Amino acid sequence: MTEIAGLVAISHSPFAQLLPPDGPTAPGARFLAAAGRVAAAVARLAPDAVIVIGPDHFHANFYDLMPPFVLGVEQATGFGDFGSRPGPLPVADKLAWSIREQVTAAGFDLALSYALTVDHGIVQSYEIICGTADIPVVPLVVNTTAPPLPAPPRCVQLGRALGAAVRASDVAGRVLLIASGGLSHWLPSADPRDPELDRERRAGVIHGGRDPHAFDAAREPRIRALGGDPNAQVNTEWDTWFLDRLCHGDLASIAALTEDELERVAGRGGNEIRNWLIGAAAVAEPFVWTSYEPVPEWITGMGIGTTFPIDQPKSA
Repeated sequence: MTEIAGLVAISHSPFAQLLPPDGPTAPGARFLAAAGRVAAAVARLAPDAVIVIGPDHFHANFYDLMPPFVLGVEQATGFGDFGSRPGPLPVADKLAWSIREQVTAAGFDLALSYALTVDHGIVQSYEIICGTADIPVVPLVVNTTAPPLPAPPRCVQLGRALGAAVRASDVAGRVLLIASGGLSHWLPSADPRDPELDRERRAGVIHGGRDPHAFDAAREPRIRALGGDPNAQVNTEWDTWFLDRLCHGDLASIAALTEDELERVAGRGGNEIRNWLIGAAAVAEPFVWTSYEPVPEWITGMGIGTTFPIDQPKSA
């Protein structure tokens, strides 16, 4: 039987690498310091494998055919966007197939990839939490951009099925779950239905898979231009409410939010909290430690939560 070692849920932002803090009080410094303490705790846990639940930002999946969930079962390769790690990642393939069999039996028909490309939505959190340990990974990509957006209650159901699948696996070892994304952040639309999406960008999100590197070369400068604004929108009040609900194990209040309500309070980027719901439902334990820093310069409310304790920093 496989043991679940716990959950780390963590925000990601390309600007954590593009605009790193230049001092201990600079934007993002508190978040990265907290993430470093989480990474040290994970090293002590010494998991045998990790499951990373995260989004794709139009580096693998496009609207010529957009699945709500994709499970990587054999090869995973980092795209290398925004300075994230490029190239092959070690995949826990036996665990991945075991998960696939169990969640299928529970009524979830996940799309499968034998050669999955993952971007900073998966890779950045894997790097931050696992460092250079090269822990074998099972990537689970969740669509968080526009329909088919899995409804929050469906994400909770998948999380429960995922947790049961891991615990029932005959792959011996301890597995850590990492949920990557959120919290509140406001992004430009990438919904092909949106009449405000110009023809070039609409064609890109549908057909960009024909040449993803060319699409990325056109898109990435637009994203980079969003960074560095100290007045960018972040909803600290909602972010702290969200973390509090997870500390109380209250997934129902979060899952009750409609798609429109979630985007109103947390922005389009807030759709990524679906990954947190999946991870929290899988582990079925409340957060016992959280950290939060609103970083408008990174256009994101940067949060972390764990289901295991973290050593507090020593006072000077």
